[in-house]
Amino acid sequence: MNDAETMLRTAKTIAVVGLSSNPLRSSFGVAAAMQKDGYRIIPVNPNESRVLGEKAYARLEDVPEPVDIVNVFRRPEFVPDIVESAIRIGAKGVWMQLGVEHEQAAKRARDAGLMVVENHCIMVARRLLPR
Repeated sequence: MNDAETMLRTAKTIAVVGLSSNPLRSSFGVAAAMQKDGYRIIPVNPNESRVLGEKAYARLEDVPEPVDIVNVFRRPEFVPDIVESAIRIGAKGVWMQLGVEHEQAAKRARDAGLMVVENHCIMVARRLLPR
């Protein structure tokens, strides 16, 4: 199995960095679909208090439970700091959404033992997985 399949088949909890409560934003639609598929979604956005019925946290370090996947809906320049936070909290993987990639941050995450997916929609990957 590749990193994408491994993460999707083993993960239960996804922290979505940059998740917006605006239903017109792609982060909302993707997170809602993943939640409907049975994943626990944890919003990480300092500008939100609740999204999709879940309490939002300002930073990954504020999340009080284990996180399997850190799903990134932020611009590439923010990825290195997010990866460092993902490493600190013991996440199993980092998933950078479509249009988001950062070669050095991806290498740093892999070197720290995390699985990494770049520039790919987690919802699309989930839909393509054989059931």
